[in-house]
Amino acid sequence: MAGHSKWANIKHRKARQDAKKGKEWSRCAKAIILAAKAGGGDPEQNLTLRYAIDDAKSCNMPKDTIEKAIKKGTGELAGGDLEQIIYEGYGPNGVALMVECLTDNRNRTAGEVRHVFDKYGGNLGTNGSVSYIFTPTGQILIPKDAGDEETIMDKALEAGAEDVSDEGEYWQITTEPSQLHAVRGALTEAELPIESAEITMVPNNTVDCGGDMAKKVMTIVDMLDDLDDVQQVHANFDISEEDLAALE
Repeated sequence: MAGHSKWANIKHRKARQDAKKGKEWSRCAKAIILAAKAGGGDPEQNLTLRYAIDDAKSCNMPKDTIEKAIKKGTGELAGGDLEQIIYEGYGPNGVALMVECLTDNRNRTAGEVRHVFDKYGGNLGTNGSVSYIFTPTGQILIPKDAGDEETIMDKALEAGAEDVSDEGEYWQITTEPSQLHAVRGALTEAELPIESAEITMVPNNTVDCGGDMAKKVMTIVDMLDDLDDVQQVHANFDISEEDLAALE
């Protein structure tokens, strides 16, 4: 899940992920398989695979599970027949939704995603119907108590980051997608704690959602996020910390 109120939403997502670690491991394994299938099994030569492995390690996925996923992707083990599909559409209040999936059964995944859109007040669209609203961006979150803005900014910009912003409980570092790994590595070497680091789709405009509408929007996002084949849900909602906290 990714929306405009990044620092608040990451807490909501983290709480859900902590309660379903097995699902997160499955998602990480699929991402590793696809990356290795597309670019080979060497993370030094395959940047996408390197990101996927980093994500898996952040979820405490065992080393042997990571290695098995790589071998499935390279064809050394069976089980690597996956493809990536992105579904686009609108949720309640006109919120734009992009749903990234990895699947071995396109028909099953399409049916499950369509069911959630239909049941929870959304409308599934065609390719390109909402993707123009989003820009791929590297984002890193560091807890606010890790250091002051000048310290964080100096380290991040020196490593190649584009910007550092105050997102409440976190410093949010923005990078070009290709620079995410380098910036993350530099911050790790500086012993700065990283809450999350990912390439996400940042909306160019947002839709305010509060009260009952916030609940409706988060319901469809969470139901999509719960589908086994869904890797990530991107949305352009803007929900306040108070409204989000009221849903937990």
